[in-house]
Amino acid sequence: MSYTQKLLGIATGGFLSLAALASLSSSAQAQAPDLSPEQKDRVRAEKVEAAAKLVPDNFKLVTPGKLTVASIPGRLPFAVYASDNKTPVGSEPDIAQLVADSLGLELELVPIAWADWPLGVTSGRFDAAIHNITVTEERKQKFDFSTYRTDLIGFYVPLNSKVQSISKPEDVAGLKVIVSSGTNQEQILLRWIEANKAKGLPASEVQYYDDEAVLDVALQSGRADAYLGPNATSAYKAAQENKTRQVGTFSGGWPETAEIAVATKKDSGIAEAITTTLNAQIENGNYAKALARWNLSAEAIKQSRTNPQGLPKS
Repeated sequence: MSYTQKLLGIATGGFLSLAALASLSSSAQAQAPDLSPEQKDRVRAEKVEAAAKLVPDNFKLVTPGKLTVASIPGRLPFAVYASDNKTPVGSEPDIAQLVADSLGLELELVPIAWADWPLGVTSGRFDAAIHNITVTEERKQKFDFSTYRTDLIGFYVPLNSKVQSISKPEDVAGLKVIVSSGTNQEQILLRWIEANKAKGLPASEVQYYDDEAVLDVALQSGRADAYLGPNATSAYKAAQENKTRQVGTFSGGWPETAEIAVATKKDSGIAEAITTTLNAQIENGNYAKALARWNLSAEAIKQSRTNPQGLPKS
């Protein structure tokens, strides 16, 4: 059983994560993640006065002096429970910490299930939700967003694979590709396959696995050529285990651009303040350090935006 699989056994919920990733060379294994609740290597920030002044006078924090953020321990590298089995740690808690620090507030992370964040934010149980939430036009009807990461999906292949690049639909012709059912990436892959079919290109085989261990065996044994899934989780796993490599990334809303953002209650007035905190941390380099800690540098943005164009309604 791999170290990552052991971690999966102690985590609960829908989406998982870890803690600090030391810097990696392209050929070196990552250090074991820091799952301590103290998170001594977490990137911290000074208060950004310009951002704090943008918080409306009538905005009431859930708890005075604290930024209460919904966190969803469940999958690497987003958030997982620390060794105390109660403290969320991971890339998303790190972003939440930068936002709270910038506003001059103490961070209060509240572990919840994924399905609970929308009602929790709209009802005022949380000041914000920070957990790989994609901006969509439908969600913008109830929430304001402050972007902090691109939403990428990635193709990953075994280290010894002959596949060097997948950058367009034609590149999957004739390949056996693993994807999860009912996901955005599945819909993208199926559209690519249909486009190739219309061009008379070789058919692709789509494979589905509910068990991650079985998926890994299929990929490493050659029963499948590539895996298409969320880039963040695949990139983290590739860095930890050194068994796969990335051969292409695309927007999670392909051909539309998708972004990940902090979600706050619609018209609560705090979104602009949060966007300002994120831009301050992008400018001073703390943001880049926080993403690098989790091997997420490929998903960095150059500027945070409030309520950008989201993925269209389905």
